[in-house]
Amino acid sequence: MAMLAAGGGTAIGQQRPILHTNEAYIEEVTRATTLYVDDPMEVFFFVLDSLPERVKVYPTENYYYFSFFHDGAGYAGNIRIEPHDSGGATVHFTYYLDASEWHEDTKWIHVVLDAAHDVTVEKLERLVYRISYRGKSVVFALNDLSGVKPPPSAMSPDERFIGPIVDEAGIGFFLVYNAKLRDFHYILDETQRVADQFFPSPRTDRILIGRRTGFAFYRDHLLDRKILIGVYEGNMRLNTYFDGPFDQLPDNFIEGETLRNAILEVQPGLKGEIDRFGSAPSGEVRFMIDPYLPYRRIEDLYPYHRCANKKVRAATYYDCFVFTKLGLRTGDEPEGASAKQPARSPPGRKASNKWR
Repeated sequence: MAMLAAGGGTAIGQQRPILHTNEAYIEEVTRATTLYVDDPMEVFFFVLDSLPERVKVYPTENYYYFSFFHDGAGYAGNIRIEPHDSGGATVHFTYYLDASEWHEDTKWIHVVLDAAHDVTVEKLERLVYRISYRGKSVVFALNDLSGVKPPPSAMSPDERFIGPIVDEAGIGFFLVYNAKLRDFHYILDETQRVADQFFPSPRTDRILIGRRTGFAFYRDHLLDRKILIGVYEGNMRLNTYFDGPFDQLPDNFIEGETLRNAILEVQPGLKGEIDRFGSAPSGEVRFMIDPYLPYRRIEDLYPYHRCANKKVRAATYYDCFVFTKLGLRTGDEPEGASAKQPARSPPGRKASNKWR
C-alpha cells in the first residue's frame, strides 16, 4: 500500500492539484492596474520583468505564451525566439486583446526586437538564450526533444519521421510524412505521459476525444498508434491553446531538407519559394500542415471511420486520415484547405501567418 501523508490522502512523493478559485479570478479582473498597452516596449518590459530568471519554452516553434488582465479586459501574446542556421536568433513580440466568439477581430501589435530597441539576445547553449532589456534578463530554455523518436510500432514502411512536437496544449506528437501517398500525419506521442483523458465516440471506440483539449484521434487498424483526425473548429478559429499542432512544427529538430523535400512533393509549385522550414523568404507566411478536420460535432468525425473500415486492406488506407482527401468541409473552410492557400492571422499572433 502507498504510504499516505499525515492528515491527507495524497501519497508521499505525489503532488496535489493546484486549486483555482472564482474569488481569485474576480479579484484579478477587477483590480486597478496601470500599463500603457499601446506602447509595445512598455508591455514587453512588463512581461519580461514579471518573469523569473529562467523559464521553459515548451511549444516547439519556440513561442513563450502569456496572458494578463488590464482595465477589465483580457490580453494575450507571446515572445518567440526564432533560431537561424547562422547561429543567431530573432526575437518576435506580439500581444493583443484576447479574441472571443463574440469579438474575433481584435487589436494586435507585433514587433521584432533587436539592438535598435535596446534588446539584447545571447545564445548560451544550443537551445538556451538570454534576453535582456532595461536591466532585466531572463533565460529562455527551449524544449530539447533531441532524443525523442517514435517507436518502430508507430511507423509504417512508407513514412519518414520529420520531427517531434509539443504544442501549446502540452500534448506531444510525431510529425510523419507518407511518401507513397504524399500525406502528412500527426501521431500521438505516447512514449511520455499524455496530459489528457480520452473518451470514445458514441458510435465507435476507434475514435477517441480529449476531454481537456478536444483533440480527436483514430486508433489505427494496422499499427499501434493514434492519428490526429480532428480539432474543435472554434479553437482553431480563435487561435486558442487547443487549435492543434499545425503551428508548433519541430523547427529545432528538422534535419536538413527533410521538411522542404516533403512539402515540395505535395506542392511542387512552391519550388524556390520556401526555405527548409517551409516559410516564404519574407517569413510572413508558412506552409500549413493541417490534415485534420476542424470539427464542430463528434458526428463530423465519422467519415474517417467509414473510410478506414472500408479501406483497411487497401494501399490507400492512410488517405482516410487526411480530411481533404475524404472530401470533407466544415464551416467556412475553403475547399482543399490543407496548407495551400494564403494566408492567416497576424504575424506572431498565436499561430503566426500560414499558407492554408
